[in-house]
Amino acid sequence: MFDYRLKVFYTVALRLSFTKAAAELNISQPAVTKHIKEIENQLNTKLFNRNGTTIQLTESGNALFAYAEKIRNLSRDLQFSISQLNNKKTGKLKIGASTTIAQYILPEILAKFKVRYPEISLELVTHNTEDISALLKKGRIDFGLVEGDSQSSLFEYTVFKADEIVLVCKADHSLADKTLKLSDLPNIGLVVREQGSGTQEFIQNQLKKSGVEPQSLKIEMQLGSSESLKNYLLHSDCMAFLSLNTMLQELKNKQLSVVKIKNFSIKRNFHFITLKGEQSEMIHLFQKFVSYN
Repeated sequence: MFDYRLKVFYTVALRLSFTKAAAELNISQPAVTKHIKEIENQLNTKLFNRNGTTIQLTESGNALFAYAEKIRNLSRDLQFSISQLNNKKTGKLKIGASTTIAQYILPEILAKFKVRYPEISLELVTHNTEDISALLKKGRIDFGLVEGDSQSSLFEYTVFKADEIVLVCKADHSLADKTLKLSDLPNIGLVVREQGSGTQEFIQNQLKKSGVEPQSLKIEMQLGSSESLKNYLLHSDCMAFLSLNTMLQELKNKQLSVVKIKNFSIKRNFHFITLKGEQSEMIHLFQKFVSYN
């Protein structure tokens, strides 16, 4: 139902490349150029500025892109509604998930969902919480699954899983399985997630509430994923705050060990985030499926 020329424009605008759009759509680059020219002639406007090998959307291009996203989403919802009337579930969901959720929680859910609804196409985009929120705001994803503490008035937040964050070190660390006080933290080398990480933001906020300022901590390094943090710890005397969901295997294999902190714990929830307003039936279907699995 999504007009093909509009689909070509939408793909070029997303990739900002005629070559990548052609490869994705499985058509020739001259065909892509022809479709764009036809839209430009029809609307009597220029959609892209070309600068050597790079392109950028013009003001008109940005306006068309916003409407193309709305049309694409309406087309998807229409197809799903019609398929339901025919007792089938077909369509496409583009999901955005923050790194921890995408790597450790979603794979099993997506696999089970695909078995239950094989005709629904799923696409997963992984970024940190900040970037997932930005993609949802722009309509680049249908909904998000995020960790973190910050909330926006633009979104609806629904809890889908509980989590706990604990202090961790390698199993043969001198403080492994010991209990520390919060006042000990500034004396310990820490590795942490990058800025924009929902997990890191949440940890900092919880520490501040308990009187530990982030500036007082001895940060040895920032790393871009929980996997990086875990592997770093195996070769270092540093510690890190990690979600229990990310290190079940390492605890089971006795590679890492939890260090307790007296009178302090970090518990949180993972959230669905959707744009406020009425959501498509396909999004409701996925949320309902997750709540029962």
